[in-house]
Amino acid sequence: MFKNHPKGLLQAALSNMGERFGYYIMNAVLVLFLCSKFGLSDETSGVIYSCFYAGIYVLSLLGGIIADRTQNYKGTIMTGLIVMASGYVILSVPILATAGNIGWLLPLTCVALFLIAFGNGLFKGNLQAIVGQMYDNFEAEAAKRGEDALRIAKGQRDSGFQIFYVFINVGGLIAPFVAPLLRSWWLKVNGLTYDASLPALCHKYISEGSAMSADAMHNLNELVVKVGGSTADLGTFCSQYLDIFNTGIHYSFIASVVAMLISLVIFIFSRSVFPTPGKKEAAQVVEYTEEERRTMATEIKQRMFALFAVLGIAVFFWFSFHQNGMSLSYFARDFVVTDTIAPEIWQAVNPFFVIVLTPVIMWIFGSLTRAGREISTPRKIAYGMGIAGMAYLFLAVFSMLQGYPSAEEFKALSDSAKMGLKAGPWVLIVVYFFLTVAELFISPLGLSFVSKVAPKHLQGLCQGLWLGATAVGNLLLWIGPLMYNKWPIWECWTVFLAVCLISMGVMFGMVKWLERVTK
Repeated sequence: MFKNHPKGLLQAALSNMGERFGYYIMNAVLVLFLCSKFGLSDETSGVIYSCFYAGIYVLSLLGGIIADRTQNYKGTIMTGLIVMASGYVILSVPILATAGNIGWLLPLTCVALFLIAFGNGLFKGNLQAIVGQMYDNFEAEAAKRGEDALRIAKGQRDSGFQIFYVFINVGGLIAPFVAPLLRSWWLKVNGLTYDASLPALCHKYISEGSAMSADAMHNLNELVVKVGGSTADLGTFCSQYLDIFNTGIHYSFIASVVAMLISLVIFIFSRSVFPTPGKKEAAQVVEYTEEERRTMATEIKQRMFALFAVLGIAVFFWFSFHQNGMSLSYFARDFVVTDTIAPEIWQAVNPFFVIVLTPVIMWIFGSLTRAGREISTPRKIAYGMGIAGMAYLFLAVFSMLQGYPSAEEFKALSDSAKMGLKAGPWVLIVVYFFLTVAELFISPLGLSFVSKVAPKHLQGLCQGLWLGATAVGNLLLWIGPLMYNKWPIWECWTVFLAVCLISMGVMFGMVKWLERVTK
């Protein structure tokens, strides 16, 4: 797999895989954890999740600026891993949320999320910039051997970023299982079993007591017996269940701390093989004529315009794709039969498909290149938006045929009525298949595109801009749960379908210009 690729790609991929494993343990459960821990509504949890997710990518821009100005990419990356680990340490401390301590416990949780986001900002974009510099150096060496060698080397960049992306998803495949398994284990140790809908009812009872509706009280009593509890003192049981339920999740964050430390060790022992983006160019002293300076300035402007054009499309892709941690997680919890599989585990379907499908897509792209029918990176991104739209087209049609109401109306139904309407797990598998193919056409190739158009002395900044565009898309994620809870959900999915199709059309309209700029 690593044949004909730069030295150091494997080490960078392994370091990134460790960090992503720790991150995805937390991310797989975050929005549902905020609901079960603090009794927050879907919408409030969604706002916190959106701000956190956006913060990761906004702070990547800051991390890129810091590394570019200090030229200390490796030190910035290592600092990021340490800062992230400190955030996970705070999250790993199990404290029962009560009316008396939520005033400081929820802000402390948000501080931990900020540390994770800031550390990620120092780490993520700068490691990608280092990988981009590997290929700049790789192509420069190939150019010395002639045009054919240079052409082959340039063709390796997209596949190199796809390999790098596979390793991200190896961590992402395993991580979603960690928190649910530890939670279920801790419940079992305490003589209880798992139920996804019980924490919300427990919070409702603690808040409202006997003022709860008769239907809600009936559902609560049924679920308490189902998980192995006693209905004799519901207030005591609800507090104990929430404490045990969430303590298991807190324990999983310890695994995130360990993952950060492993990633740090890999990076420290491998840093001698990593290049420093922009360092070689900054060290050279070259005299240019005024005309050459104007030509270079024009080229840099064109490259930056092209970069911002693609960033605009990326905003809408991530707004749609990252619903896997928001609306699609809620959909798995509410509308899909998950008695034997926790809702969080469905997030492992996406990285599974990434690992399985990446070699297939690399083979298809490679075959087309060898046949002289290479698809440009901008065109691949346009196709990816269309494929993402297919996921939401399927979900919208399925939800319409099932006659699904809004999530709020659905949750108010009796348990028997809900079970009659719930979908089989195959629905999520189909959705994640299309979203993953779209992701493989956009995310790793977007990183490759950025590394192609970015000026050499601004690699970290430009990778940060790509992540900044992701931040803007993530900042809009809260809109998904708002539509999901208030509208018939086929209308919610139709909005995402329209976003994907419009973005695809705009991208196709820019393809020829973008292809000229990246030649």
